[in-house]
Amino acid sequence: MKKILLILLTSLSLMAGMSVEEIVDKVDKRDLGDNSIGTTQMVLIDKNNKQRVRTLKTYSKYFGEDIYNAIFFLSPSDIKYTAFLTYDYDDASKDDDQWLYLPALKLSKRIASSDKSASFMGSDFSYSDMTSRNPEDYTYKIAKESKVGKNKVWIIESIPKEQKMVDETGYTKSYLFVRQDNFVVVRALHYLVDGKKKYMDVKELKFIDGIWVATKIEMKTKKQKQTLHTTVLKLSDVQFNQKLDDSFFTVRQIEKGI
Repeated sequence: MKKILLILLTSLSLMAGMSVEEIVDKVDKRDLGDNSIGTTQMVLIDKNNKQRVRTLKTYSKYFGEDIYNAIFFLSPSDIKYTAFLTYDYDDASKDDDQWLYLPALKLSKRIASSDKSASFMGSDFSYSDMTSRNPEDYTYKIAKESKVGKNKVWIIESIPKEQKMVDETGYTKSYLFVRQDNFVVVRALHYLVDGKKKYMDVKELKFIDGIWVATKIEMKTKKQKQTLHTTVLKLSDVQFNQKLDDSFFTVRQIEKGI
């Protein structure tokens, strides 16, 4: 027991002395699991508390250091067969690729960098939110340490280095709340170019097959104190190490459907 306590105290001591660059690197390199499948319920809530519910099937796979994601909308009927494909590149010099398949037009539209700050399917998440950030594109500093619930967090200020990233994300500045025990971003505050703010909160975090998975995420868009819109994502039936063929993550596949 004494040995375990000594290891734990040593680990906590090392974390306390970490630089912001080391923390961001840990966040960026956190294991997200491979060959994963899950079901997502997307709840859209307007300012009058009127709700719309959508059901999605999600697939994810590592291609070397890159992560490919495919999302298929199952319901309601007006967006059924809509699909979304992302290539999230590890190489900071490459722009992530995204395609949206619109069944009514029988057309796959490639999302241009200039359009990535737009709302993803009417939600509070933008297209740029659907891929991870490249740490090299931002400057960071630890604003302070705090707690989210019972968990200690670092609050990290993140500012884009170039106007290109502001244009692409719509964010002029963000504060990321990083849990000190597992390096998961459990809360974020984003400042938008139009003066609005977006608040992201991980409401449920589960340890599934050795991977930390945010199973309930809430994103709110606010103007001053007024909540304009809210999106809640609820993940279920998450499975890792499934057999997913490479050809599944292609434009042809999202047009074909599942």
